[in-house]
Amino acid sequence: MRLLPGILFFSAMIGVAEAADTQATSAGSTPNVLFIAVDDLNHWIGHLGRNPQTKTPNLDRLAARGVTFTSAYCAVPACNPSRAALMSGLRPWNTACYANGDFWTNHIEEGLGLSAVFLGAGYHVAGAGKIYHSDSYYPSEWTEYMSKEGFSAHGQGVDKNEGFHQPLAHDLKDEDLGDWQTVNWCIERLQRQDEKPCFIACGLHKPHLPFAVPRKYYDMFPLETIALPPYREDDLEDLPPAGVRMAKPEGDHAKFLKSGRWTAAIQSYLATVAYTDMNIGRLLDALDKSGHRDDTIIVLWGDHGWHFGEKHHWRKFALWEEATRAPLFWVAPGVTEPGGVCRRTVDFMTIYPTLCELAGLPVPKHVEGKSVVIIDDIVSTGGSLVEAAALLLDRGAVEVVAVITHPILAGEAVAKVEKGRLETLFVTDTVPLREEVGSKIKVCSVAPMFGAAIDAINRNRSVSKLFDGG
Repeated sequence: MRLLPGILFFSAMIGVAEAADTQATSAGSTPNVLFIAVDDLNHWIGHLGRNPQTKTPNLDRLAARGVTFTSAYCAVPACNPSRAALMSGLRPWNTACYANGDFWTNHIEEGLGLSAVFLGAGYHVAGAGKIYHSDSYYPSEWTEYMSKEGFSAHGQGVDKNEGFHQPLAHDLKDEDLGDWQTVNWCIERLQRQDEKPCFIACGLHKPHLPFAVPRKYYDMFPLETIALPPYREDDLEDLPPAGVRMAKPEGDHAKFLKSGRWTAAIQSYLATVAYTDMNIGRLLDALDKSGHRDDTIIVLWGDHGWHFGEKHHWRKFALWEEATRAPLFWVAPGVTEPGGVCRRTVDFMTIYPTLCELAGLPVPKHVEGKSVVIIDDIVSTGGSLVEAAALLLDRGAVEVVAVITHPILAGEAVAKVEKGRLETLFVTDTVPLREEVGSKIKVCSVAPMFGAAIDAINRNRSVSKLFDGG
């Protein structure tokens, strides 16, 4: 299997597969999993280029190991429903878990969670921090979960508005915050030598409010250098009343305009992101020292984005880009390629099925998202498109659509197919033109110039690689 950046490659209308590829890694061994959830982390990450002020060397280091999805979106721009959907595999309109007030355990049955799949497959499943909202969880879905006793998530006595509407009032140390203890706990699990494969879920609270971290992180971002995000005074004038109500310009934004703390709040967020980046660096260093770097799948995601005055809005709780878009990184040894970038749109409902497939585990029937894994070992050299498609149909596909989409490849495809082979067949599930090749198999072009390639495929359909996902 390979996870490749940049384009959706194969399979259209593929339903949830009953069987997953049993090849978990390139070496065929059972992979470990490091599952990192970061609260309120928007796309202000160095390599994404969205905000040049940010300093995230460790997040950039992690992304460089695998594939970054630059257009990844949450199911709901709020902590509780976003995490509930991602972890259960069920979309909000099927659970009625839409808001933070719809506490997830009232809407999702025990036993459906992602961790339960790995627990049932024989993994040691360890969780810490904020994976679900309020650090809650079903004990039956985990081997062990870190206790919250004895430490504070945000620092003892810290007010929620510190670093936001109020100046930082506390002199904190790294270890005063709960994320430090969460990472310590996860590092201990990474260092263990266990006969079972491990699934370690590390849920980091920062950069969630309060934006209160040790002052050394604020020093990295001098207040006089802070720039505001893109902003227009008239940005709400073309919105209907419902859009204006969603923006709530009379709320946080009005307060910041009155207090003059807009740049101070951005400084605080950048500092809090830098603190989180430090903790992620500690995790990566521990993984590298554990001897399991080459057999550990890493997935990192933020539960949603965050507004900082764009469209007169602050926080999440809105349907615009800044609130719904968040980071998504995948590192799968032998599968992802270093430095990969995928700009196609995906949502976080892809995480559950993708992780199952990468680990060689069946995707439960209830899961509604689709894997982004690309399967390139469906057929060996010389196998036919029809034979490969039949395998996908057996996995639950309703229809298989193949499309030549690359202008250079299209020209080369004619010669290659006439010689009896097509090295790479690019396909997608959204196409304007279709030609029947089989009862449930269609080969399509996205522009008239590709007609010659389609004709060649119809004459000789030999392929060596097919891809599933995007």
